[in-house]
Amino acid sequence: MVAPVTHPIVRPLVVSLVLTVAGCGQSRSEPQGAAPVPPPQIEAVTVTARMLKTTLALPAELTPYEVVDVFARETGFVKSIAVDRGSRVKQGDVMAELEAPELVAQRAQASAAYQSAESQLASGQAKLAADRATYERMREAAKVPGVVAGNDLEVAQKAAESDEANVVALQKTAEAAQEGLRAITQLESYLKITAPFDGLVTTRYVHPGALVGPSGGPGAMTPIVRVQTITRDRLVVPVPENDIAGVPEGTVVSFTVPSFPGRTFQAPIARISREVDTKTRTMPVELDVRDPRGELDPGTFCEVDWPIRRTYPTLFVPVSSVANNLQRTFVVRIRGNKTEWVDIKTGVRAGDAIEVFGSLQDGDVVAVRGTDQIRPATEVRVKQAKPIA
Repeated sequence: MVAPVTHPIVRPLVVSLVLTVAGCGQSRSEPQGAAPVPPPQIEAVTVTARMLKTTLALPAELTPYEVVDVFARETGFVKSIAVDRGSRVKQGDVMAELEAPELVAQRAQASAAYQSAESQLASGQAKLAADRATYERMREAAKVPGVVAGNDLEVAQKAAESDEANVVALQKTAEAAQEGLRAITQLESYLKITAPFDGLVTTRYVHPGALVGPSGGPGAMTPIVRVQTITRDRLVVPVPENDIAGVPEGTVVSFTVPSFPGRTFQAPIARISREVDTKTRTMPVELDVRDPRGELDPGTFCEVDWPIRRTYPTLFVPVSSVANNLQRTFVVRIRGNKTEWVDIKTGVRAGDAIEVFGSLQDGDVVAVRGTDQIRPATEVRVKQAKPIA
């Protein structure tokens, strides 16, 4: 019997067909549907509303309560100067003396003018007294008919009236001369430069022989000394406009100074400018710092614990809930097990929580860890986290 001839290409096809049929049979024997993958679990926390009461560290600068560059009121040369940098002075203390020879000549001239005016006034008053006495005698004599001519009586009366007007003019001239002398004497008193208030000389600008003077005159650009208070200062705090409300004048605020580590000072809020700097969006506030021992140095930068008070409740979320990317700041809110991004603005941080403003409500649920990897409209499972403190 002759064996059938099998083509060499046919045998591999048969084997392949058998394997395919076997595979199809095996596929039909397995379950038709796989188990569904559960949605991811997200730790979430509830948005809370509360009254904010915390402090914010702000930089501030100490400045003198009073500081002034002392100029001369009258042009002159510095004759002597009794103070230098670091000298403590009391109000009215003589700090320097000037010399101005022309003022001596002016005072002599004014004194002579005043004496001359007084002499003329005395002469005018004597003439008035004599003419008035003559008129009175002639008026008495005129009562007897024919003793005094009527024209003579009238001339005597006019002479007395003229003397009265002359005396009034001479009195005004004497008063003017006296005022001129008083003014020159006052100018001479300006040659003594006195301290305007109790304080410390921080800068000495001139030495004996220097020309000094008032504004507009020779030496006007050169002050003599600079004086500033040492027992009272102004602590100027630039407060952000969002944090100025709810803190009235008189509130006592704590601050620290680098030169006294570990020590805390306190001062009341004395002045609020009520004007926002448009460049920095801050409002200058001044604390009235009393420093009886003169420990604090003006110009020092300090750190102020500025009290922040809200007069109404605001919303808080954990700091980690706030997400940022290049376009927006947001939190991931979860509603009906679906995520959504809610744009917010942040306020003040209070511990592990932060103040937020946006389309949120008290009781909303947000992801504890905000990230742009949690896309909107993602189905999630919520695991409630510990409430924020």
